[in-house]
Amino acid sequence: MEPETGSGQASFGRGTVVLITLNSPREKFWGAVAEITVAGVAVRGIDLNSFDDCARLLRAGEPFTPGLVFFPMHRVERMEADARSGDIPSLGERFAEKAGVDLAAFLGGRPQPETTR
Repeated sequence: MEPETGSGQASFGRGTVVLITLNSPREKFWGAVAEITVAGVAVRGIDLNSFDDCARLLRAGEPFTPGLVFFPMHRVERMEADARSGDIPSLGERFAEKAGVDLAAFLGGRPQPETTR
C-alpha cells in the first residue's frame, strides 16, 4: 500500500516499496523507504542481484534480515514505486510468493522466525 498526498497521488513516504537505480557504480536496490531527506534516501531491502537467492534462503527456512542502507542523493538516478502493472505482479508480490514470507514483516526489519526442518 502506498501513502497518498492530499492530491490523491502516491508519494514516496516511509514504508513505500521502491526500486532504486543507482549510479557510480550502477546497481539496483529493492526495498521499503525508511527515510528521504535532501541528503539521500535510506531503504531497508536487498540488492536486486540477490533477489532470487534471498527468496530461496527464506523459502528454505534460513534466517535473513534485509539491510538498512543509505544512498546519497548524488547516486540516486531513479526511484520508482514497486507496483503491479495490469496482470504483471510487482517485485514485492513475486518475492512474497517465492519466499513464502509476509512482505511487510520482511521489509519492516523484523527478524524472520526460524522454522524447524
